[in-house]
Amino acid sequence: MVASDGLISPELVRQHGLTAEEYKRFTDLIGREPTLVELGIVSAMWNEHCSYKSSRLHLKTLPTAAPWVIQGPGENAGVIDIGDGLACVFKMESHNHPSFIEPYQGAATGVGGILRDVFTMGARPIAALNALRFGSPDHPRTRHLVAGVVAGIGGYGNSFGVPTVGGAVGFHTRYDGNILVNAMAVGLARADKIFYAKATGIGNPIVYLGSKTGRDGIHGATMASAAFDDESEEKRPTVQVGDPFAEKLLLEACLELMESGSVIAIQDMGAAGLTCSAVEMGA
Repeated sequence: MVASDGLISPELVRQHGLTAEEYKRFTDLIGREPTLVELGIVSAMWNEHCSYKSSRLHLKTLPTAAPWVIQGPGENAGVIDIGDGLACVFKMESHNHPSFIEPYQGAATGVGGILRDVFTMGARPIAALNALRFGSPDHPRTRHLVAGVVAGIGGYGNSFGVPTVGGAVGFHTRYDGNILVNAMAVGLARADKIFYAKATGIGNPIVYLGSKTGRDGIHGATMASAAFDDESEEKRPTVQVGDPFAEKLLLEACLELMESGSVIAIQDMGAAGLTCSAVEMGA
């Protein structure tokens, strides 16, 4: 790979969502200055949304092993044996930053992402839930945020064909500067028909499928680690635009392919998209 000849400036590192300490750790690991492409890859993967760098210490304290746990952390979704040859597949994920910037699409694509995580494991999604936290009811942005988030969650689920069966909402001034939007999806699968992301075998074709893409959503994963300021409105293009009707077609196509025996491994193309999925399947 061609050297970058000193093109990586501190400002460029900052624009890619990395702190000076994180950048130094990166250069120490590879023993040189990265190219622009390499910086982009690390920016996409070494952020809060993809690596859980601030929350992983807390997540590690949660119980994840039991006789009924078929799949714990490390895959697209968790899988629990519920008897009679069936498994419950579930995923919960936050879409806080995107929903604060663009409430409808931020919340909608949060739902779309976890639905993909569930059916990528071979399950048919049957229900959605959410846990939401907004700022003070009298804050000037709260009404706008509540209306957009609730409409985004319901609109995507309804269009996709999965009901939102429950949720929780709370208000506190602590969330005036950033809201919490936690979405959850639950699906059913046969316990002996779970699909994983581990790809093995030489010469197998790789198929990359989904909705058409535009310039929306670029740097969306990196944005998840950013702090908000007066220029947050400018980050709106980093929020993906959802397409629940295309995802419904994707669901049916994937489940049909799985049933046919054509799928060796499958990975959701979520935040950081092709970069993240390719690296995870290769690893």
